[in-house]
Amino acid sequence: MDAELFYVLVGALSVAAVARWRGWPAPLLVTVVALAASFLPFVPDLEIDGHLLLNLVLPPLLYSAALDVSFVGFKRSLPQIRRLGIWLVLVTALVVGLVAWLIFPSLTLPGALLLGAIVAPPDAVSAAAIGRKLGLPRRVMTVLSGESLINDATSLTLYRVFAAIVLGATVSVQDGIWQFVVAVVVGVAIGLVFGILLHQLRVRLSDPVVIGTFGLLVPFGAYAIAEHLGGSGVLAVVAMGLYVGYNAPRTDYTTRQQETPLWLSADFLLESFVFAYIGLQLPRVISDLGRESVGEILVLAAVVLLVVLVVRPAYIYPAHAWAVWMQRLRLRRWERAVASGEWERRERLDDERRDRFEAKHPERAGGTRRRRPTYEEIRARLTEPALSWKDNAVISWAGMRGVVTLATALAAADLAELDAEASHAIVVVAFVVTVGTLLLQGLTLPVLIRGLGVASDVDEEQDAAELAAVRARTRAAGAEFLARRRDEWVAEHGERDLAVFDAFTKRMTTVEKETDRAQEAEEAATRPTYDDLVALSRGWLQVRREILLEERDAGNLDEELMRELITAMDAEELALDTRGATRPQSRA
Repeated sequence: MDAELFYVLVGALSVAAVARWRGWPAPLLVTVVALAASFLPFVPDLEIDGHLLLNLVLPPLLYSAALDVSFVGFKRSLPQIRRLGIWLVLVTALVVGLVAWLIFPSLTLPGALLLGAIVAPPDAVSAAAIGRKLGLPRRVMTVLSGESLINDATSLTLYRVFAAIVLGATVSVQDGIWQFVVAVVVGVAIGLVFGILLHQLRVRLSDPVVIGTFGLLVPFGAYAIAEHLGGSGVLAVVAMGLYVGYNAPRTDYTTRQQETPLWLSADFLLESFVFAYIGLQLPRVISDLGRESVGEILVLAAVVLLVVLVVRPAYIYPAHAWAVWMQRLRLRRWERAVASGEWERRERLDDERRDRFEAKHPERAGGTRRRRPTYEEIRARLTEPALSWKDNAVISWAGMRGVVTLATALAAADLAELDAEASHAIVVVAFVVTVGTLLLQGLTLPVLIRGLGVASDVDEEQDAAELAAVRARTRAAGAEFLARRRDEWVAEHGERDLAVFDAFTKRMTTVEKETDRAQEAEEAATRPTYDDLVALSRGWLQVRREILLEERDAGNLDEELMRELITAMDAEELALDTRGATRPQSRA
């Protein structure tokens, strides 16, 4: 089994590497190749417990995804994310459950609803990879990424409820709601505790290897403890990842340099294995069916796949229209309150209540006064990020299923109260929906994005404006610091060394001005572009690396010294990559 697992991993990684090299969606290619390879007689039959798959694969993938999500963007898009991550999962589970029960009554209604909970949550791995490659607007990527972070928690909570009913427990609607509340509160609390502890470790330790190792282990601990206490392990990992990712700029840069390639490699390994496993298992799952029920179960799988594809857009567009209407209603109410003076009166009453409280409790007085938000800030709070019908079309079609659907189906198959036919039906439907959505939606999503023209340069223009504003602020702050530090320099070193300080100031100012001039001049057709200069720099670095390797091979250079020099060159190349990633793209 160990050798077979190794062969599957190597094969999956090889196919994924080819996909990355060619610029193709790696999850889709791995699934297709694994599906084709599963019919070969020498390919191993891989069997993994569903609970083990959830506990080993889901925590690191969720944590890595949460690290990359903008907390500010997540908070702004939370109403849209909540509609997709909670309510859409619930609607999908109920509709699929009812349809499956009508087609396949032997599932029983609880078993059919269990199937609905299993196939309800989309996996955004493939959608995010395609979206990044095609340059989807940030507003769409934020919604897709945010949905994938919380919909698994909703699905797994529903899975627990319906699995308990299948096992014979009596669960009311109130019990289900209470379980969901407990899962959210306990999961988020555990995640924040782990996030705070991990962040403090990252701030206080300067060893990126130790920090990176702890970063790999902590998601498993947060997930396991939250699940043990009745909370959502998914939300625990997500809350921890959002907290750590938000505070990552406060840590040492070596920590960030260490963890970025570490998590990219972990994601690459886990995603390749999961999608290879999906492709390898489908023929075996279908072959396990009894001859008398294979046709009926395959019909059920096809119908459920169709329902899953249809429910998502059928929910998203009406829900979006309702949200827009409610948003306009809130804005009108607020504008009327402002026009009538009611809003100002409420603010004064709040201030008066606070003054009376501080008069009665002088020991609590003297705190920082709450800044009254401006009208623009209030309007922004009442307004969701705008999504066009084209954006919603892309979101509606980005419903590929993945690891959670696969793992929970395998776990459900072990429930003793389900007969063999029902267990096989749940597993087959889950695999067909997963593979079907991956291939059908995954292969056509790029065509849809290009056809609708959703990818735009709006984010680039906004980034350029924000970058210019930040440069102006940092330049002003730097000038203020140097002016303030000049007097301290004289007091510490005397007038004799003042020329050194003035030379440093002049050099820094010159570098800033030359950088700005270079950006302004790069549009000129007669001047070399920034990409030309970067290519020249990369070639210069590569030649120096080759000289170092030749000197080492000749015995003229100590290997440890060579590694130190190459590390310094790698830092120079990192600066080039960082500079290129943050500069706005020039226009043709």
